[in-house]
Amino acid sequence: MKHKPVTFLAALGAALCFAACGNNSNSSEATGGKDSAKATATIIEENINIQADTTVLKSIVAYSSDTSIKKPIVLIVPEWWGLEGYVKGRARQLAEMGYLAIGIDMYGNGQLAEDPQTAGALATPFYKNPQLWYTRVQAALAKAKTYPQADTTKTAAIGYCFGGAAVLNCAKLGLPVNGVISFHGGLAGVTPVKGQTKAQILVCHGGADNFVPEAEVATFKKQMDSTGTAYTFKVYEGATHAFTNPNATEKGKKFNMPITYNGAADTASFNDMKAFFATIFK
Repeated sequence: MKHKPVTFLAALGAALCFAACGNNSNSSEATGGKDSAKATATIIEENINIQADTTVLKSIVAYSSDTSIKKPIVLIVPEWWGLEGYVKGRARQLAEMGYLAIGIDMYGNGQLAEDPQTAGALATPFYKNPQLWYTRVQAALAKAKTYPQADTTKTAAIGYCFGGAAVLNCAKLGLPVNGVISFHGGLAGVTPVKGQTKAQILVCHGGADNFVPEAEVATFKKQMDSTGTAYTFKVYEGATHAFTNPNATEKGKKFNMPITYNGAADTASFNDMKAFFATIFK
């Protein structure tokens, strides 16, 4: 299945800001607890290499310097353009919310696509062989678990467009995480097997997504229901493919695609993500 390109060039604003600590050192020492640690925390962002078979995934990790509590792991799979600014911004945003976030370079060696033809060529091998998605996401999960800041019992993977299809297929292949979330991702691919899916699933789908036809939606639901695979399917009315991307409208015009940023759907799906995390990370 093919997906139209979405460029994510603008890092989104932080969902949560950490306040600077006061100048009263005696007060800080007396508190000596989690509130004090959070007040002085900064966000650490690093470029990292993840080895997946013979491929090096030039990825990023972001987390807060606050050491008062372990951080749930959130893996992020980008759209088919590769690891660009949008996902890097999401990684920082999640770090500010208290997660250890890894943005995955799925193509390896930092490859990016500047046009739909290149993006299609890079993405096609994954659609033909979903195990390739699994291998690389699993490698990123293993890397995340090596961080002493990480809570290895609380793990999730989210993805956008190409990345949404990736995390859904990884879940159906048995990826050992608590949950996955697809944002305007494709729904085709691996046929679920009863009892194989370990993760809880949230699908955030645009009601006006022309790239994921109703027949594909119906097939996905039928397959999941027939195998007893639990999932939650959210539809945001009027939202097109790539509805979370602030630059979707401009990109759609450039490449003649029916995609538009939808602020209401972006906000609603982000809130649904937070509620989902609250459930799976209890």
